[in-house]
Amino acid sequence: MRVCKFGGTSMADAASIKRVINIIRRDEGRKYIVVSAPGKRDKSDVKITDALYACHDAIDDNDFDSAFAPIEERFEQICGDLAPKADIASVLDDVRRGILSERSRDFTASRGEYLSAYVLSSALQVPFVDSAELIKFDSDGALLLDESLALIKSRLKDIPRAVLPGFYGSLPDGRIKTFSRGGSDISGAIVASAVGADVYENWTDVNGFLSADPRVVKSPRPIDWLSYNEMRELSYMGAEVLHPEAIFPVRRAGIPIHIKNTFDPSAPGTVIVSNVRHMGDANVITGIAGKKGFSIINIEKEMMNSEIGFGRKVLSVFEDEGICFEHMPSGIDTLSVVVRDEYLEGKLPALLSSLWRATNADAIDVQSGLSLIATVGHNMTSRQGTAAGIFKALAGRHINVRMIDQGSSELNVIVGVDTFDYEKAIRAIYDHFFCAD
Repeated sequence: MRVCKFGGTSMADAASIKRVINIIRRDEGRKYIVVSAPGKRDKSDVKITDALYACHDAIDDNDFDSAFAPIEERFEQICGDLAPKADIASVLDDVRRGILSERSRDFTASRGEYLSAYVLSSALQVPFVDSAELIKFDSDGALLLDESLALIKSRLKDIPRAVLPGFYGSLPDGRIKTFSRGGSDISGAIVASAVGADVYENWTDVNGFLSADPRVVKSPRPIDWLSYNEMRELSYMGAEVLHPEAIFPVRRAGIPIHIKNTFDPSAPGTVIVSNVRHMGDANVITGIAGKKGFSIINIEKEMMNSEIGFGRKVLSVFEDEGICFEHMPSGIDTLSVVVRDEYLEGKLPALLSSLWRATNADAIDVQSGLSLIATVGHNMTSRQGTAAGIFKALAGRHINVRMIDQGSSELNVIVGVDTFDYEKAIRAIYDHFFCAD
């Protein structure tokens, strides 16, 4: 049995949805289908989720009708080209009234998936099952995974095939709660775990994971097999194929994830499993991913290493200011904290003032314009000289390394470089490990 999740591009228009229907019907094992809201039809188009956020913002501006019009037009056009046709007009009226009544950003955003699932269930002539009844969050917005798994298992046990909207569930009081963007991947993984799927198929508009960003590296090598941990590292660092939190429900159930392309269904895609060491890939690294937009806060203090609790004081300041950090490399008398620039917006003066008071440091300075690059791979643990190869590749292109961090698992090596060197650095590492004779 397979659970399939189809992304926004797969649901963007009637032609794409017809491809989805053909894919589902070609394999009787594809039982439960989770869908995203319609994505862009072309580069100039707007994703339905973004259009819905605009609707929410327009509720109090007397401009709601014009904001809602593109959504109505898109779904009416989709249904007009599908058979059998869904009664979309009445459902759109219900959605309109619900948005105006609930006045909730999460409820409004969730209606894209709701409508998308309704349309596909009508076209397939299989039941529509609302995820609000099955995926539960606590009052603080944390996912109640075990409760959700039990509800899904109970509800679907007598339904041989169904379509469910992704991206959302509900709070204890019944209000809609959404995941973060891309959260339909998580919804699909939860359903796959609940029904004990053999495979969780995640259908997108790409042929799986690539070993580097194709916008930076020309024709990077595709990745046939990934471990859950490798996928999480690459996804978190910018390989935007699958939501990094989607692995948790399926990993504990031992269910592989298969990334497939709706528009090239015969392509092998990428299979994500618990362990890839037996798959025979001789390459030292699996992939390279990175992100721009970081700053380093450097703290200097003599005898820092002998001051008990110094690190705790620093991290307590970040916690009190509500700021997450990425990495914290340190020396004998120095400690650096790497933070995303977006987290520092409007908070930097207060943060620095609190750090001075808490640490009585000799010096604190902030360096911006940093990008992080992760070189990831299980084979790195059994090969000597991987880190040396990274630094050799960067030095050969005259790229300065401003930060180095390696996790205890030896699964990845992260380097920080000046943002103006970001693309050049990725190409240098890629060429060294994938293009060397």
